[in-house]
Amino acid sequence: MTDSEKVNVHISKLDAEIAPTISYLRKVILETDIEIAEQIKWNNPCFYFAGEIKAYNPKEYKREIIVFNTHKNRILLVFPSGAKVNDTTGFLEGTYADGRRLVTFKDLEDVKAKEEILKDIIKKWLSLVEK
Repeated sequence: MTDSEKVNVHISKLDAEIAPTISYLRKVILETDIEIAEQIKWNNPCFYFAGEIKAYNPKEYKREIIVFNTHKNRILLVFPSGAKVNDTTGFLEGTYADGRRLVTFKDLEDVKAKEEILKDIIKKWLSLVEK
């Protein structure tokens, strides 16, 4: 199975209440830039920069943009290195020592209302990639 097929299978097993929202978020993320790819990592869909990048320590998570967390049917996006992004909107939540930031969505309406901000944050993250 391809990575995208694995993500399809994962989403198909989610609760019917959140699966459409997860599918919509997936589409938004992948459409933001052609160099974003997906896989299953940490038991959830993960989106990463698939283009050329300078050599780095893999423990720094310089490729990983967003990891979903759907535990207990919540819709949480984890930006493993989100602290790098200058977010003046308050969209990215939390200040963690490891540099991650979070975004929580209530439902599909909430995603659609914040879609442009999400795309902007992803583009800002991509602009910081050391190519």
